Amino acid sequence: MSKKVTVLVPAYNEGDRIKSTIDAMKASNYVDRIVIIDDGSKDNTYTIAKSTHVEVYRLDENRGKGFALNFGIEKVQKESDIIIFLDGDIGKTASEIDNLILPILEDQADVTIARFPAAKKKGGFGLVKNLAKYGVKFYTGHIIYTSLSGQRAFKTEVLRRFEKFPTDYGVEVGMTIDILNMGYRIQEVDVNMTHRETGRDFKSFVHRGRQFYQILLTLLRKRKEVMK
Repeated sequence: MSKKVTVLVPAYNEGDRIKSTIDAMKASNYVDRIVIIDDGSKDNTYTIAKSTHVEVYRLDENRGKGFALNFGIEKVQKESDIIIFLDGDIGKTASEIDNLILPILEDQADVTIARFPAAKKKGGFGLVKNLAKYGVKFYTGHIIYTSLSGQRAFKTEVLRRFEKFPTDYGVEVGMTIDILNMGYRIQEVDVNMTHRETGRDFKSFVHRGRQFYQILLTLLRKRKEVMK
């Protein structure tokens, strides 16, 4: 029996890249359904996405990636066997999506996470990545290098174990911990995907500082759960 494969793309102000992202996904050998959730964009993301003749929903205001994903999952989970999360700024490198899907179709994994090539420009100093990596290891015993990556594919049965996803930057790390502790198999997959990279300007450091703080809060919440 063939598996129904759906891609969810939360997008905020991605008018310059959303069409190339969608076009690349359309070339997939496995994707049956593409769903764009325009997260209250202030640019032409919604109009461009609609012009590509895929399924598009528009939130009335910017609610955050977690909210958009929760919205999308509610729309598609009953009709989907595999659900992929993909960011709207991946562009033409979204053609790599089949690399995330195939291990699940072959039952080598229950969840796959994209492992991107090394960044071309200098970003932070690795504090956020190390916090995520060692936080996951502390609670699960597993080393996952890509626990911050939002490019993931899931057997839908895995997603059904979660009631709702948090909306902060700790969502991927917390989800990774929960998935491993539930006994599901995660496979990290090398892909040649790229997206917008943050640099070392003030705005980028503020963003990474917020990431660090929210991931730390997620890990502290996990500690409370373990101690109950």
